[in-house]
Amino acid sequence: MDLQSTNLAASRAADIIHWAFDEHQLRLRAITQRVRQRFERCDWLGIRQDTVERMDLHPRAIHRTCDALREPLGDRFADRETWTALKEAYTREIIGRNDFELAQTFFNSLTRLVFPRTGVDPAIDYVADDFPLPYRGWEMASARMYAVRRIDAAVIRKVLEDAGFRTSFRDLEGDAALAAERVQRGLREAFGSEDIQALDVLRPVFIRNKGAYVIGRARRGEEVRPVVLAMTNGRSGIEVDAVLHTEDETSVVFSFARWYFHADVESPREVIGFLRSILPRKRISELYISLGYTKHGKTEFYRDLMHHIARSDDLFVPARGRRGLVMDVFTLPSYPFVFKVIKDRFPPSKNTTREKVMEKYREVLAQDRVGRLVDFQEFEHLSFPRARFSEELLSEILQSSSQDVGIEGDTVVVRHAYVERRVTPLDVFLAEAAEAGPEREGAALSALSALSAVDDWGRCLRDLAAANIFPGDVLLKNFGVTRHGRVVFYDYDELASLTSCRFRPFPAARHHEDEMAAEPWFSVGEHDVFPEELRTFLGLEGALRDAFLARHGELFDPGFWQGMQERNREGEVIAFYPYGEARRLRPAPATSGGAPARSDSAAA
Repeated sequence: MDLQSTNLAASRAADIIHWAFDEHQLRLRAITQRVRQRFERCDWLGIRQDTVERMDLHPRAIHRTCDALREPLGDRFADRETWTALKEAYTREIIGRNDFELAQTFFNSLTRLVFPRTGVDPAIDYVADDFPLPYRGWEMASARMYAVRRIDAAVIRKVLEDAGFRTSFRDLEGDAALAAERVQRGLREAFGSEDIQALDVLRPVFIRNKGAYVIGRARRGEEVRPVVLAMTNGRSGIEVDAVLHTEDETSVVFSFARWYFHADVESPREVIGFLRSILPRKRISELYISLGYTKHGKTEFYRDLMHHIARSDDLFVPARGRRGLVMDVFTLPSYPFVFKVIKDRFPPSKNTTREKVMEKYREVLAQDRVGRLVDFQEFEHLSFPRARFSEELLSEILQSSSQDVGIEGDTVVVRHAYVERRVTPLDVFLAEAAEAGPEREGAALSALSALSAVDDWGRCLRDLAAANIFPGDVLLKNFGVTRHGRVVFYDYDELASLTSCRFRPFPAARHHEDEMAAEPWFSVGEHDVFPEELRTFLGLEGALRDAFLARHGELFDPGFWQGMQERNREGEVIAFYPYGEARRLRPAPATSGGAPARSDSAAA
């Protein structure tokens, strides 16, 4: 193949890829704009459908583009030299784009489909150094600045009007006054006074589930504080439901246990830069994923992981908690993520297969995680230095997970893994709280934290049920506690839709021999669940058990679960908001589960 013909073929292919990426971005933004209209019309089921649809856009676009390249490239389709030239031609096409980092990831997805491999090939893949990607200095490019020295009701009203909703507010004046009072209180706590230099507000409105969020920040010198206005919509119009003004509160809004936002973003790095200014502890990868840019979020995560591996020296170790029957889980103590690989064989008690486990994880992606399901990223062909594994851990995972883990020279190759945020297993959390003992310093705080965690475990089960999710394996070890003290679920191999289960009362024994029998005296179907049996698996004792039973005793009643099934079958969409009653401008009585979730009819 001569150089001229190679360059000509590469130029044509680059144009096809650039056109395909443009088309993909247009489809993505069309969904985002439609979601805003659905929020204005209270079309909650439509928002859920659009959220699921958007997840399929990228893989479909990649496969369509590959098919479109086969004819013009012909026998050059899998020629590495042609793709090297193609990358150079494509780079010229995307220079100057506001979303060039997404365009790079789009190209990388193509090369990985055409050339499956371990690691990165800089000749045909974009790497971190190919384009400089600064986030600082871009914060204001996608934001409005309100040059005010104080945030009063008039300023809040202007911010709400600038959000541009086509549906009217129920009580704009009242909301503005209440929100301004709450913001001023937060500024006094943060700065010592209400005086600021400016209020900056991102232009895109962030929409998820049944909530819309205006994201801003108050600036004073080098200091910034979040100003987040959370809005709901109902029969009487839009209203400001809550005001959030701390980093921790805003971090929960962008939690790794929630679905992504819909936001009509022209330049992702500008918006990411703004978000990073108010959430400095959030990784760039997490912020991209929170906006629905999952593929680029994975790219950023991989780069961050490889950078961390290069500048650290600790060893991979088994993750804390009891060993699982389906997954081997390991972690770097210095890196807040766990790596999960599927074992080659499962014990008879686990009636599943590798394919079924992977299907469960795919199902989670299509679920509203409602702040209770830990997000994950699925990776193939990861490679790590062998020296970073202890011989004990390496021997263990090579023996139990040989399909996913192998050794090539000095490298450990992980052929398939799920990567999740590391949390403290709930059973470990409670055990460590108990170890404090009545005489130790901090014992009272530990007891309070344990009670809070146990209560939130019950709320977690309720929230999952409201979202049509049944965990399956309801054991403490399968739940974790985040740094914000929130209980989340992370073991998905037995997860099922709530409506697919059959919740039954436990049959009474016919005679004493039935009670003593090793096998049940009644038939048990594959999808049968006996809520009364959950008491057996509580794993709680003393005051913790009593507190859980007092607060969440109805979880052992089949009627509770059957009622939640009926609500899901009727198409009810539950509202899950990432803040508690204390942050609402007009607090309402707590629900039966004490959670901030509230529900409206799907047709509301």
